[in-house]
Amino acid sequence: MPAIPSSLLHLKPLFFSLPRFSSPSLALNRVRKFPIPTINPRSLSSLSSAAAAAAQSTGDNGGGGGRSGALAPPPITEVLQKIDVNPPKGTRDFPPEEMRLRTWLFHNFREVSRLFGFEEVDFPVLESEALYIRKAGEEIRDQLYCFEDRGNRRVALRPELTPSLARLVIQKGKSVSLPLKWFAVGQCWRYERMTRGRRREHYQWNMDIIGVPEVTAEAELISSIVTFFKRVGITASDVGFKVSSRKVLQEVLRRYSVPESLFSKVCIIIDKIGKIPVDEIKKDLKSAGVSEEAVEELLQVLSIKSLTKLEEILGGAGEAVADLKQLFSLAEKFGYAEWIEFDASIVRGLAYYTGIVFEGFDREGKLRAICGGGRYDRLLSTFGGDDLPACGFGFGDAVIVELLKDRGLLPELSLQIENIVCALDVDLQGAAARVASILREQSQTVDLVLESKPLKWVFKRAARINAHRLILVGNSEWQRGMVVVKILSSGEQYEVKLDELV
Repeated sequence: MPAIPSSLLHLKPLFFSLPRFSSPSLALNRVRKFPIPTINPRSLSSLSSAAAAAAQSTGDNGGGGGRSGALAPPPITEVLQKIDVNPPKGTRDFPPEEMRLRTWLFHNFREVSRLFGFEEVDFPVLESEALYIRKAGEEIRDQLYCFEDRGNRRVALRPELTPSLARLVIQKGKSVSLPLKWFAVGQCWRYERMTRGRRREHYQWNMDIIGVPEVTAEAELISSIVTFFKRVGITASDVGFKVSSRKVLQEVLRRYSVPESLFSKVCIIIDKIGKIPVDEIKKDLKSAGVSEEAVEELLQVLSIKSLTKLEEILGGAGEAVADLKQLFSLAEKFGYAEWIEFDASIVRGLAYYTGIVFEGFDREGKLRAICGGGRYDRLLSTFGGDDLPACGFGFGDAVIVELLKDRGLLPELSLQIENIVCALDVDLQGAAARVASILREQSQTVDLVLESKPLKWVFKRAARINAHRLILVGNSEWQRGMVVVKILSSGEQYEVKLDELV
């Protein structure tokens, strides 16, 4: 059999430039397919002869290093695949109209925080996974977006903000003076079942007070949320707060000698009341090591909706009742007593809560919890720090938007531009740019027409962006140091000197 030509044994990859697709709708993956030819042994002799003939015709006698003897590349076949232009399931895009709503909402979060004297902080969206692996049974463990990075570290997209806050407080140590009043507005991620107002990606407003053991801290936090609701038009007939204390559970469990080590697990089970059948709650509590007698009394106490009734069962000497009575008294002083009610079944699902807990709810019962929080005096020690008294809340952006929609309270947030500036001649584009710069230096918003466009187009553009006035830069006026100003709402038109344009 003739020898295979060396040109076939040393083929090198060739690179080809592919045509660019200018259409924005063609968001495509390009998959290159290189057909691999099958070689018939009978054709090797003809291939060898062809290669030799090609070498002779170009003067290649085997001693050169040129590419003149290379075979022609195989044809390229492209399979064009459209990319899914929707965001990943459970996430959102924010086009301009949605971004205006988000900006408005976040502005109200920040403004309320400012009114209460809080300072803004933020943390990485990507944190160590260990920050969120606390107690077995917490939903949050199974909802983490977590992975191993290229440095073999276990990391996670933050599902909430409080652990990051605790980490930062420990990091700062004694370099900060107490109390700390910090707030944050940050993106959080949880892989959970989606319902109305529940997504896998959301933004959350947190306010936290570190270093105050008194119930006045919780009262202040609830007051801040009520202030926010009032700012956006929500009333006490729309929304309320269910309030209780983890100490209520502690006192009941202590009566039946339930070990303290089971407390967090019991809280996680109790938090499922209303979400799963009561028989399953009982079964889970018994499986956790709670006696049947204790389960029955516990469920009886958790059904109480009156603080007076709770005091009759537990007595008035315990911390749980004393804290709650003080909170309701403070609510009267703050002026939001009509917003809050006692509900012993509220325990919150996170293991780190230690005292008063609360949830904001839609009184019509159509939506999930709007916000929630409470006291977490022992969180820092779970991360190796010294415990400090602390409390805070989380308030998501998704449920409140649904509530505002239901109540017809979403604001009209159309684009508003003060000036649209247009050159009437292509040679005056530089002059129009100068006019725009003068106005922007005065903190006025300006939409500068960047191309040569007919006035009909300019007026349509002005209407779409809700421009207050149109400023025209024409030859004759510019030569006199003037521009034409047209008030679009009234049709009034006049000339003004450039140095008097305000």
